[in-house]
Amino acid sequence: MSKQCVITGRKAGVGNTRSHALNSSRRKWGANLQKVRILVNGKPKRVWVSARALKSGKVQRV
Repeated sequence: MSKQCVITGRKAGVGNTRSHALNSSRRKWGANLQKVRILVNGKPKRVWVSARALKSGKVQRV
């Protein structure tokens, strides 16, 4: 399973890094994901959750 937030769906973004000469090479931006235990369907489960979802109170840690 890929590293993706189960609440917001955030995952790594992809794109190009550009030099001053406009040369391009592929790169990734990693999302700020934390592996936490939360209640999923009434049972504690260890899943990837974004830091934004944790800070905004969309999930409660167990």
